[in-house]
Amino acid sequence: MSQLLEAFRLAQLPAEAEAFRAEVREFLAANLPAAAPAQRARTWMGSDADFSRRLAARGWVGLTLPAQWGGAGLDAYRRFVLVEEMLAAGAPVAAHWIADRQSGPLIAKFGSSTQKDFFLPRICRGEAFFCIGMSEPNAGSDLASVRTRATRCEGGWRLSGRKIWTTNAHRSHYMIALVRTSGVPEDRQNGLSQFIVDLKLPGVEVRPIVDLAGDAHFSEVTFDEVFLADDTLVGEEGSGWKQVNAELAFERSGPERLYSSVVLLDTWIAALRSSGWSPGEAALVGSFTTQLATLRNLSVAVTAKLARGESPVVEAALVKDIGTEFEQAIPAMLEAAIAADPTRPVDPELYRAVAYLSQIAPTFSLRGGTREILRGMIARGLGLR
Repeated sequence: MSQLLEAFRLAQLPAEAEAFRAEVREFLAANLPAAAPAQRARTWMGSDADFSRRLAARGWVGLTLPAQWGGAGLDAYRRFVLVEEMLAAGAPVAAHWIADRQSGPLIAKFGSSTQKDFFLPRICRGEAFFCIGMSEPNAGSDLASVRTRATRCEGGWRLSGRKIWTTNAHRSHYMIALVRTSGVPEDRQNGLSQFIVDLKLPGVEVRPIVDLAGDAHFSEVTFDEVFLADDTLVGEEGSGWKQVNAELAFERSGPERLYSSVVLLDTWIAALRSSGWSPGEAALVGSFTTQLATLRNLSVAVTAKLARGESPVVEAALVKDIGTEFEQAIPAMLEAAIAADPTRPVDPELYRAVAYLSQIAPTFSLRGGTREILRGMIARGLGLR
């Protein structure tokens, strides 16, 4: 417990990271068209390849990757600021999001020199979009029960199996897939490896899944004897579990685990400023503000560990768990607040934003690992199981 408390010691963004904020806001003001709150609330589910390429041209895709591969070579603090500002503005970041956040850093850390030279410059130019092949049918967030299998063959591997709930697979060029290369599912973490899969290869089928809100950002991906060359293996065979845990620390710790509902919160507060606040509404705004400030401090503390080159797996799981609770609470509590006075007119744009987020919020505690999985990880990290 003392180690965890030490990990979350109050951290602050360095002055140079805060100075970067003005530059990001200037870019967004010039490059982000006006959009209704319900559209901006889709932010990191919103895919706009042109916007991602404009961001890349500024040097802000692959922000933390070394300059030798086209990255900006900046630190995790400035990426925190970039992400925070884009989510607060409701920028459509989904096209480049996964490649920037985790696929690029994963390849930079574990990939071969050939993989680094080929993929990283393309990621930084906004030319290679990635998705993550982890979850499988009937397995939920239990990644260790992977059944998709790559079997050795002449010149490489044959990949067969299925992945599901794969974000933006139908808009991506590549997938980094966690698959079994030896043993059986009962072997759990042993025998897992990661591969870079070109989604245009013969035998790959991508089927989008339409959600309750009418969007299709998830997909099911089927592999039918897909041939993968030897150079598509990331890192060493059998090291997939170690690698994927390092990757998930990037996925679980950032501002995107706090800000999914922030456009709605801003829209509601703007409506209150126009119509007036009741004591109960003022108290609710105060509650949201203190929670967000605390969660942001936790996320900055994890960012400090990433900036030092550490892999804060347990800390990231904790931030993700309590962060998604906060994200889910905003639309639920705002629905109740709006319904408390049926005679009060409701701004149509506010209504559309809260309706969208109420439909999509249940996914917040699924993506990146379910609450049950994360709490198990936290308990193990604290020595409680």
